[in-house]
Amino acid sequence: MDDDLRNGDVAAAISSNSAESEPREEAKEGVSLSDEDQMVYLVPLRWWRDAQNSSSTCLSTGVPYVATSSLAYGCRLKLFNSIFGSDIVFSLKKEGLLCNDKNGEVGLLGRDYALIPGGMWLQALKWHSESRNSGKEAKGLPDSEDMSDVYPLQLRLSVIRETVSLSVKISKKDNSVEFFRRACKIFNMEVETVRFWDFSGQTTLLLLNESNNFVKWINKQTEHELLLELQVYGLSDSIRTRAKHDQLGQYANGFVNGFSTTSSSNSILGNPSESGTLGLTGLQNLGNTCFMNSALQCLVHTPKLVDYFLGDYKREINNANPLGMNGEIASCFGDLLKKLWAPGATPLAPRTFKMKLAHFAPQFSGFNQHDSQEFLAFLLDGLHEDLNRVKHKPYTEVKDSDNRPDDEVADEYWRNHLARNNSIIIDVCQGQYRSTLVCPICRKTSVTFDPFMYLSLPLPSTSSRWMTLTIVSTEDSLGPSTYTVSVPKNGKLDDLTRSSSIACSLGDNETLLIAEVYNNCIIRYLEEASDALSLIRDDDRLVAYRMPKDVGEAPLVVFMHRQVEEKCINGVPTTNCMAFGIPLVVRKNCLTGSDIHETFEKLLARFLVPDEMCDEDGSEIDTSAVAFESNETCDSGFAQSTTVSGEANLDISHYGFRFYATNEKGTVQGPEILKDEMLSSIPLPGRRYVLVSWSTKNLKHYNLQNLRLLPVVSTPGFFKKIPEEFASLHKCLEAFLKEEPLGPDDMWYCSVCKKHCQAAKKLDLWRLPEILVIHLKRFSFSRLSKNKLDTYVDFPIHNLDLSTYIARKDEHTSHQYMLYAVSNHYGTLGGGHYTAFVRHDGNQWYNFDDSHVSPIGEDKIKTPAAYVLFYRRCENF
Repeated sequence: MDDDLRNGDVAAAISSNSAESEPREEAKEGVSLSDEDQMVYLVPLRWWRDAQNSSSTCLSTGVPYVATSSLAYGCRLKLFNSIFGSDIVFSLKKEGLLCNDKNGEVGLLGRDYALIPGGMWLQALKWHSESRNSGKEAKGLPDSEDMSDVYPLQLRLSVIRETVSLSVKISKKDNSVEFFRRACKIFNMEVETVRFWDFSGQTTLLLLNESNNFVKWINKQTEHELLLELQVYGLSDSIRTRAKHDQLGQYANGFVNGFSTTSSSNSILGNPSESGTLGLTGLQNLGNTCFMNSALQCLVHTPKLVDYFLGDYKREINNANPLGMNGEIASCFGDLLKKLWAPGATPLAPRTFKMKLAHFAPQFSGFNQHDSQEFLAFLLDGLHEDLNRVKHKPYTEVKDSDNRPDDEVADEYWRNHLARNNSIIIDVCQGQYRSTLVCPICRKTSVTFDPFMYLSLPLPSTSSRWMTLTIVSTEDSLGPSTYTVSVPKNGKLDDLTRSSSIACSLGDNETLLIAEVYNNCIIRYLEEASDALSLIRDDDRLVAYRMPKDVGEAPLVVFMHRQVEEKCINGVPTTNCMAFGIPLVVRKNCLTGSDIHETFEKLLARFLVPDEMCDEDGSEIDTSAVAFESNETCDSGFAQSTTVSGEANLDISHYGFRFYATNEKGTVQGPEILKDEMLSSIPLPGRRYVLVSWSTKNLKHYNLQNLRLLPVVSTPGFFKKIPEEFASLHKCLEAFLKEEPLGPDDMWYCSVCKKHCQAAKKLDLWRLPEILVIHLKRFSFSRLSKNKLDTYVDFPIHNLDLSTYIARKDEHTSHQYMLYAVSNHYGTLGGGHYTAFVRHDGNQWYNFDDSHVSPIGEDKIKTPAAYVLFYRRCENF
């Protein structure tokens, strides 16, 4: 026998397609072909045993078969085959306990093969890939073996009734010349015996079950043949025939003698490639589905879940569970996971999964933005209910602790929970915490033990927000100054006033009036100290007017600016008016028009440009020659101010401003305010709005640059150099576990006091799962606002030690965890993007950004975008 066959890796996927052209006859005879789509792979037994990581006793679970020359064709046909080479014919017959080979161990020869389901084949392929990446020795697979060649092979089956065996025929007319040559090597029984071990149960169904409808139907039609598709994988001579394989590709996706020969790898494996890329497949964004893609990539790289869904998980689907989804979510998730772990798979479009998700969870329908943690919670719960091993949930009664030992009460709660909930999700992802409630009146204590699927940890409430506002003085000669101050993100207006006062060195006899300016007019005054700062948006524009306290209850006088341009269009004089600048505000009791004129002249004096700095036509010569004075930066913020040097008592009355009474928006021009007229009184507290009309000539005598520019409260990315706030994951966990009183809407009924009360609640971790999911609560919602916390959380990557937080003392269980995946959220609450970081192939990290997958350094895993952390227990501690 050729050495290539002895050392080669052979895998075969068998899916049956009847050669009969009358499907109605199948229905008439009651044929059951429910398993025809179940892929079965033929692999070297050595290779399969290495992946199982067990001794030769694992062979006891398989059914042994021996391949021999088929008696149905006789020796003369055998001679005919050897001369003309038209067909390969042999039979598979079940044997008893096989004897050990000459080396004393069963299954170590290159002629021993195993039949396994497709999911288990992917598991074994994944194990060998990880073994090579981690440097482990894989005895069943030479390091130089090429694992990328896949080609189809057609064979025909018929049942031999007398011997209850299966006759197999491989014909040249059904296969290409090259593929038939390879089949001759694989099934050559002249040198030594070929043995098969069936771990899939398929041959038992076809050969041994006499009562099966499929076998009965075959017994009635002795001449009937079934066309089977064999997907051969990984022969050692595939490298030499790679060029020929491209020419013969039509057999992988075409028809042979009228029968479909579509390669099974196209539907399950995608395009074949090196097995080292297993699990590195992206998910296409279907339209705001990055939240789903991020969570899915973290789940499909959870070790125990990968092994489970690559195996025969469908036997555990609970279709009768009224809380489940008829097994559809579990089946859809399992199919998606297999495709993502197939070698050489291209980015997938998870449309089927998205449709199932929208069907069972309408809140995720459409293409709106959603929360990856909310999706993850729904999916884990749905997978649990679909795979719940409990068919009939018993009634369980919740009992109080009654001063019993915590170990006894906790075990009782856990047994009751497992009596109704038992699935792979419970096995891997669910833990238990202790909840202690203490009545503040009688000190009655109630202890319960509740399960959890993930931990939602609060972030520290000391997060800050940087806010920019412009301060305008009403008394001194300083022009408008811009300050950026730090305030609590969930603070009040009083916090902003206090920080701004410190930044501008506000005197004891001064106060600040903060207002919001929009379209060159004040739209609201922020005067209530208890108002939440969350009501102020980042794109708002704020002005703080600095004025003395001793003005008492004098009304506010608000001056708004309007530029008047007179043009001549087609010989017709036209006047164009346009509002500009920050309104100027002063608190003063103006009784006459002269008071209005004098007050405005005093406010405007600081912007005046001396006459010697203007041309004869009144235009400004060089504004850069004007001296500017910058305030020093304060500890609590940044300051930028501009002051025009010049005489303080310049007379501006000859510049000819015109003043009109107006409304708060400056849209109404009332009667002109003349100097010698008396003004109508204003009820206290009141505001008088004055519209100041500027001519083009007026504007040339003033430097109004700072009066025209008003920055927004916060510009995204402008303060990247400011040190970010940070908190450790341990601090977040301590905040989650600390004792706190229940809220007024969550009162607890005390059985001793016979009334509801605000009990003190304390949580403790009692039982930790193998996979620990930690949710960082970055999003906060209130009746009036929604916010995202960008706090940087320092979380361990290699060694998360939770021993000090466990109330239950268990020396046999490790409390050390290693990070293996992170779901990230970038951007704001209304316009963000989700990605995932995943540890793969040992210590290599990859960035899954929808369909794009790329390596990433471990030093880049910790970011302020980390949202959901996935840890797995380290058993070696």
